[in-house]
Amino acid sequence: MSACVPTRNNHSSRSSRPSSDSGIKRPHSPPPPHRRRFRVSGADLSASITVFLIAVPMSLGLAVAMDAPLAAGLVSAAVGGIVAGLLGGTPLQVSGPSAGLTVVTAELIQVYGWRTTCAITVGAGLLQILLGSLRAARSALAVSPAIVHGTLAGIGVAIALAQLHIVLGGAPESSALDNALSLPSHLARSEPAALVIGALTILLLIVWPRLPGRIGGSLSRIPAALAAVALTTAVAAVATPRIDRVDLPSWRSHALPELPHGPVAALAAAVFTVMLVASLESLLAAVSVDKLAADRSTTTAKDGTPPPPPVRRADLDRELRAQGIANAVSGLVGGLAVSGGAVRSSANVRAGAESRASTVLHGVWVLLAALLLVTALEWIPLAALAALVMVVGIQMVNFAHIRKVHRHREFLVYGATISGVILAGVLEGVAIGIVVAVAVALHRLARTRITVTEQDGRYLVTARGQLTFLAVPRLSRLLGRLPHGVDAVVELDGFFMDHAAYETIQDWYTAQTAMGGHIEFTGRSGGRIAEPASAAHSCCRPWTPWRNHHCHDGGQDTTTTVAAPPSDVIPRITPATTPPAGSSSRRHGSHRLLSGLSSFQRTTAPLVREELARLAAEGQRPSQLFLTCADSRLVTSMITASGPGDLFTVRNVGNLVPPPDTEGATGNDDSVAAAIEYAVDVLEVESITVCGHSGCGAMQALLGAEPQTPRTPLWRWLRHGLPSLERMRSRHHSWARIAGRLPTDAVEQLCLTNVVQQLEHLRAHESVARRLAAGTLQLHGMYFHVGEAQAYLLTEGASSGTGPDEVFARVAPGAVWGVESEAEALEAAPGTTVGA
Repeated sequence: MSACVPTRNNHSSRSSRPSSDSGIKRPHSPPPPHRRRFRVSGADLSASITVFLIAVPMSLGLAVAMDAPLAAGLVSAAVGGIVAGLLGGTPLQVSGPSAGLTVVTAELIQVYGWRTTCAITVGAGLLQILLGSLRAARSALAVSPAIVHGTLAGIGVAIALAQLHIVLGGAPESSALDNALSLPSHLARSEPAALVIGALTILLLIVWPRLPGRIGGSLSRIPAALAAVALTTAVAAVATPRIDRVDLPSWRSHALPELPHGPVAALAAAVFTVMLVASLESLLAAVSVDKLAADRSTTTAKDGTPPPPPVRRADLDRELRAQGIANAVSGLVGGLAVSGGAVRSSANVRAGAESRASTVLHGVWVLLAALLLVTALEWIPLAALAALVMVVGIQMVNFAHIRKVHRHREFLVYGATISGVILAGVLEGVAIGIVVAVAVALHRLARTRITVTEQDGRYLVTARGQLTFLAVPRLSRLLGRLPHGVDAVVELDGFFMDHAAYETIQDWYTAQTAMGGHIEFTGRSGGRIAEPASAAHSCCRPWTPWRNHHCHDGGQDTTTTVAAPPSDVIPRITPATTPPAGSSSRRHGSHRLLSGLSSFQRTTAPLVREELARLAAEGQRPSQLFLTCADSRLVTSMITASGPGDLFTVRNVGNLVPPPDTEGATGNDDSVAAAIEYAVDVLEVESITVCGHSGCGAMQALLGAEPQTPRTPLWRWLRHGLPSLERMRSRHHSWARIAGRLPTDAVEQLCLTNVVQQLEHLRAHESVARRLAAGTLQLHGMYFHVGEAQAYLLTEGASSGTGPDEVFARVAPGAVWGVESEAEALEAAPGTTVGA
């Protein structure tokens, strides 16, 4: 039985297994579930106070912006913190009144009244719960980022325009367009007191985080929103005592929802709009918070303190359900619509929060403030809250998103969405953005420029863009105009080719070549399109897609890959140039490893999963032991065209096989001997190959060794190669030859001689000698020239020790093991059968 294949336990004896409640962990199983009490760390307590100080003025400001009862803002902040904090799938996300719903809620209050708006919020929450239960959260993020960011930016512009009127001492209009048109008249009759307080608030919000010096660093720990509102409140109390301030009504007059009244279609559209905006805002904030928490957990603080413990990744479906429950509860108790907030959440992460306890505590503090600090809150000027919300609206127009959208040529979609939200409304703006995005995609898909030019009787056909069935009529017409038997170059500059376009080009190519024409396909940079020689066999070895893998590194000029059916005529476009040695091939090791693993999971794993599952069930049954050097340039699976389960590979520095009697002066190393014994006696391999290679660093070290060379672990290992060095220098052994010639230098001579000597060491092992005597095991010597990508095999006479010479013969393309033993067969034409 293979030692690498674990035996199955007797499943009938279930009583012998430890129960999940016993606290004993089974191998490779998760720890037993246990209930943890709700714990509050010092970091969570500190972070909750920070978020609370931001949330109170923000909640009041959003309530003012929506023309909703001011107490509703505090209610929604408390519900969002406690309910969504306890149930949400993003532990560090802080929920509260939605800035993205400011314009929508203001319109709903104006049309339906406050109590019906609360009922709409309840309906939106129930719809969120349904969608979260259906696991639709990821689908919501599938909307084009240009539409999502355009929607939020349009809402931000509408918020800023509306709040600017309050800063000027007036009242906002019913729509963003009306606010923009009436802005000149409000500027002419602005109230100086409100304008000064608003300007001071904006100035403090900008300057406070950037205060210089040690004092500034200490003060900047206080949230800018709290500092701005507190200072402007103090200034207003002294300088402008008659300015409009917060007026919190008595909780006895707090309004609760009522059954909605109005057209069913309009109410359904309102519920859907609230659900859509609140969900998108929450999910985007959750993704951002997840990234912030992950980045924080991988860094160390500047003062050397370790980072906070890692936080569990976001569960977006659970988060969507929690937001729905919070909205339903908030609407039932007379609060505003709730969503995850990027400002509050990022402040929570940066404040050092470690768990959802900070989010829940922040909601508790807001609730206590709403009950106990009414008198203090009523000193806040409305102009200060309006300025705070106006800055939040401006920040929703993210210039980083604009640059990213512009870079991906999606700015038309972004601009159309913003314009639609500002001019028509949120739902209408989203619909306009989707229509424009579809139109842009269709335009790009259909826009294919095909040109034909002639120079000195040679034609150049250039196809720029995606080759789809929409381009086939024009493509067929232009190709049909070319003379028969033409000499032409077809330049394909695109990243997609569907089956219709592929067949059109394929048929034209076949017809032209049949009439004596010469057609060459190139990419944009002029690199010729050519398929690997082994492409026809790639279906047999899907786990060896190694080809020009360094071309995927950044900074190299590569052509585009065309997604088309496989063919010998129009193969996939491959990179036109190979990166120079030492350019990008020495990227950071972890990045290369991660990139390679990701590429494997994406491209190769789906092809080999079934085969590996079979091997995992059956165990390993390799037919060969392949003993070679640890040199990174020697890719055994590539040069032997082997796959999983074919080779039992042993690699070490110098492909050395210590003799079994090395105990004493040279030291004893059993790792190679153990692998040989396991392969021969347990796996029962049929052959053993010792493979050397050109430019071996171990052989160079042996040649350059001197008596005073330090006896390091590397040198103690290389001493197993001293017999090879003695054999090469001995007059009793002929020099090894390679393909009928002498080696080019001493290093190559030692590499060849080392293979022969290690075969001698191999025969000295008891298990190998026994199998050789029984005739059930074969030994092979092999040499691989890295620069030539050429394999050479030691002929049968030399490998058995009976031949006069040590000759390594070249392996020709198509050579097969099995019948003859003459060295000339290795040099024969493809298809020759060779013995070893």
